[in-house]
Amino acid sequence: MAKRVLVTGAGGFIGSHLVELLVREGHEVRAFLRYNGRDDRGQIDRLPPDVQRSVEVQRGDLKDPEAVRNAVNGQAWVFHLGALIAIPYSYQNPLDVVQTNVVGTAHVLDACRGSGTLERVVLTSTSEVYGTAQYVPIDERHPLRGQSPYAATKIGSDALGESYHRAFGLPVAILRPFNTFGPRQSARAIIPTIISQALSKPKIRLGSLDPRRDLTYVKDTAAGFLALASCDAALGRVVNIGRGDDLTIGELVEKIGKILGHSIEVETDESRVRPPASEVGRLLAGTALAQELFGWTCRYSLDQGLEETVAWVRENLGLFRVDQYTT
Repeated sequence: MAKRVLVTGAGGFIGSHLVELLVREGHEVRAFLRYNGRDDRGQIDRLPPDVQRSVEVQRGDLKDPEAVRNAVNGQAWVFHLGALIAIPYSYQNPLDVVQTNVVGTAHVLDACRGSGTLERVVLTSTSEVYGTAQYVPIDERHPLRGQSPYAATKIGSDALGESYHRAFGLPVAILRPFNTFGPRQSARAIIPTIISQALSKPKIRLGSLDPRRDLTYVKDTAAGFLALASCDAALGRVVNIGRGDDLTIGELVEKIGKILGHSIEVETDESRVRPPASEVGRLLAGTALAQELFGWTCRYSLDQGLEETVAWVRENLGLFRVDQYTT
């Protein structure tokens, strides 16, 4: 059944893929975008024209409760993806991250609480809330450990969502994706950073090559959002999604090199290395709960996702500032 749906953070990487999926599935989509004077709609402007024509754009800021309330008004489902997500930025401006991610989430939850049409609100978590794995695979019972200001804000945002479910009966579910990648992702993330540099230069600059990550293709992540929203059994719960397999950043570089058809030489850029106590050494998703509750599994292999991402970066290389460290 078609729903009236709000997506905050709709101009972002995952948000734009979720918007596209929702439109294709026949839902009426409202995109909440942070206002700017350039009329820049982020990744919404890179969606197929027929999808763009089907999206209602509403501008504002998560820090403004009235703007959020106006965006939530009349919607049945709310997907809250809006956030400041860059870990390096959270070292530089932690209070901005707190105000957007924690206070902004409170505004979304409060607006949803006051809505007469709301049926479901899905909050976006992150595997970073677990910190370095204390055991693998990481299931939803794993202890939480904020090893960066960003991770700490997401722990707080998740706790707010759980509290609004328990205290007010708000129909909240929380999706916790492990590292997502794919077309339309910026060089802030590791995979487009590797690909864009490797397509442009004989040697690439990265931080540590030792951390292990569980990498999920964005179309699988978007499908996880939609499946969670349709699952009554997920209300009040946090649910992981991920491939359930991990590799080091160094191994990832080798894999991308094979797709590109040449080896990739790497030199260490110390500015890209996280503080030692803040680096998350390993993330490996335990996804048994997602499979149990709504039958979610990855449809795309890592190689399939990487090949599609390489093709997209190659076609859009001009969007990347390969000589700068994007935070």
